[in-house]
Amino acid sequence: MENKRKHTMNPFIRTVVFFAILLVLLLAGFIGLRFLIFSIPEPEGLSPASWPATFADNFSLWMSEKDGELAIDDIGLERLDSYGLWLQVIDESGQEVFSQNKPETVPQSYTASQLVSAEDGADTEEYTVYTGTFSQNGCTWSYFVGFPYAIGETVIYYNGEVVSRLQPLAKGLILAGLLCIGLLILGYGLWLSRKLSMISLGIRDLSLRTYKPVKEKGVFKNIYQALNKIDGDIRRSDKLAAETDQARNEWIANITHDLKTPLSPIKGYGELLAEHPETEAKNARAYGTIILKNVRHTEALINDLKLTYQLDSGTLPCHFQEVELVRYIRELVIDMINDPAFSKRNVSFDSDAAEVIHSIDPQLFRRALQNLITNALVHNPEDTAVEISIQSRMDDQVHIFIRDNGVGMEKDEIEKLFSRYYRGTNTREKSEGTGLGLAIARQIITLHGGEITVKSQPGKGTEFKISI
Repeated sequence: MENKRKHTMNPFIRTVVFFAILLVLLLAGFIGLRFLIFSIPEPEGLSPASWPATFADNFSLWMSEKDGELAIDDIGLERLDSYGLWLQVIDESGQEVFSQNKPETVPQSYTASQLVSAEDGADTEEYTVYTGTFSQNGCTWSYFVGFPYAIGETVIYYNGEVVSRLQPLAKGLILAGLLCIGLLILGYGLWLSRKLSMISLGIRDLSLRTYKPVKEKGVFKNIYQALNKIDGDIRRSDKLAAETDQARNEWIANITHDLKTPLSPIKGYGELLAEHPETEAKNARAYGTIILKNVRHTEALINDLKLTYQLDSGTLPCHFQEVELVRYIRELVIDMINDPAFSKRNVSFDSDAAEVIHSIDPQLFRRALQNLITNALVHNPEDTAVEISIQSRMDDQVHIFIRDNGVGMEKDEIEKLFSRYYRGTNTREKSEGTGLGLAIARQIITLHGGEITVKSQPGKGTEFKISI
């Protein structure tokens, strides 16, 4: 589920977040690069590149004069040792008066010209030298501090007059850049508003059933896909609802007609008996037989309606028990063959196992099988062979097949076959059925945790397969 919810962030927010992250990364990279380039290592970590000059200038704080002699505090000397630096102090005549960690290549005296030419940041192959002076009580000393790494310095010279002339141009370029950025943001906002407006109109069109599918591409590809899918689902749902309503109306009309059919003779013969009480006993019995037959048919219609809605609502009580299916189905087939209506039909039974034990509701399961077998007999010519068989598999499933070599069915008829609002078109004559038989059969099989499938070809017959 989580995989399906990615890319659900608002595209505008996603773009803003992207540019914000990019800007932060650029700033972090710039700061890091600048710190890397303009910093140097020292015992306490990285310090700014100006640290050597600052250290050299501030070293005079650890110097003092006493009786015309130079004294250096211990802390200053400890800093020199810990940082790996060297120090040389010379007097006004250029002679060395003190040194600490000084390399052998450093001279002990300097001429006036050498002192004048000495400058901060003088670089050799081994170290960089910074200079400083210390004065106290009329005495002055110069000193050199050597750092064991190269420190670069760059001095930029520029034409102040040209810079002043270019300043308005620079301001103009900055304003132009800001204006371009503003225009880009405005253009993006207009583009985003247009896309969002299209999506809003699409949602409105979905509610009005006037939506037209759009190409699934661009930043809003996922949204377009969702809208197109919803539109397809709505169209299929509307089509199914329309077909269901039509089938329901046709079914209600059929049920109404079927109820009127038995009620007419019941009413007619009942009136005869009521108006002619002297009717001969023979005729009275005949009338009563017809009335009872039609009453039973009416009861069957009502019971089927009740059963299908009980199965739908789950209110039908079930009584499951272990049943030996081979014997159970064989006896059912024998009972149907003994029915005068099917006594001359070609019905056979076969099983690949002598015994198959399974838990079923005997009465309900019998009803499902009877409906399927009756369907094969009623909707096919009298010479049609109907075969009922059992196959017990290693997958702990039992498969029951009801096959015939009759007229078969078209694909569109198979798709509607198990709808309780549908009656097949292959009935050879007027049936006294309710049109609910196959729907009830599937509901009962589903109640047993199984499934029922059908394969059929026009002119080649039909096969129902029950798997439980």
